[in-house]
Amino acid sequence: MIYYKTEEEIELVRKSSLLVAKTHAEIAGLIKPGITTLALDKIAEEFIRDNGGFPAFKGYGGFPNTLCMSPNEQVVHGIPNDRFLENSEILSVDCGVVMNGYYGDSAFTYEVGEVDVETKKLLKVTKESLYKGIEQAVAGNRIGDIGYAVQQHAESFGYGVVRELVGHGVGKNLHESPEVPNHGRRGKGVMLKEGLVIAIEPMINMGTKCILQHNDGWTITTIDNKPSAHFEHTIVVRKGKAEILSSFDEIEKKING
Repeated sequence: MIYYKTEEEIELVRKSSLLVAKTHAEIAGLIKPGITTLALDKIAEEFIRDNGGFPAFKGYGGFPNTLCMSPNEQVVHGIPNDRFLENSEILSVDCGVVMNGYYGDSAFTYEVGEVDVETKKLLKVTKESLYKGIEQAVAGNRIGDIGYAVQQHAESFGYGVVRELVGHGVGKNLHESPEVPNHGRRGKGVMLKEGLVIAIEPMINMGTKCILQHNDGWTITTIDNKPSAHFEHTIVVRKGKAEILSSFDEIEKKING
């Protein structure tokens, strides 16, 4: 069942989503060679709790940490650990927060040190794909219009669009209906109406679209071990233009010095 949000509920999702954004910004400047993902995870958890929220992912389905941290060929759901990040890697960070009974969810893929031109392009195109999808998230369109826009942009560069993992509704639960695939056909799927709050999250691979789940039950990697990027915003469907409830502004200020 799809649950449309009141303006009061949308504001609560916005507050949670902005705490997600601030959490990203808190660690963005620390993502450098020589730090561990576990250290970053602890900083994020402390920041979320200090600001009145709770880590949405910790304990969710048994997930052990605050952030999903997925380097290089890991697509999503990477578990933070004690390995030191190295120069020229990338790191996808997915963060969720629950506050006042409502969730926020956003992901960003970071460069670690100096990254090669091919990988920079993957990140750029994946982020562009996200915004192409958001442009279609307007009242009167359908879910398929979002996926089509993401897919067409990413595939025009020869990239693989992950099929098995999707965006989702966000609200009183971290994952609500409807599912929001990153591929699809225009004019197909659920009709988008005002007040629908969804997370749109392209997961785009440099090589094949095919993925593999590891024995830990969480980590997903590309089957050819080529890099994967992941960007996500929580948005609300409006007439004419979607409204983004999360933010990359503070992250990009940190990254750009």
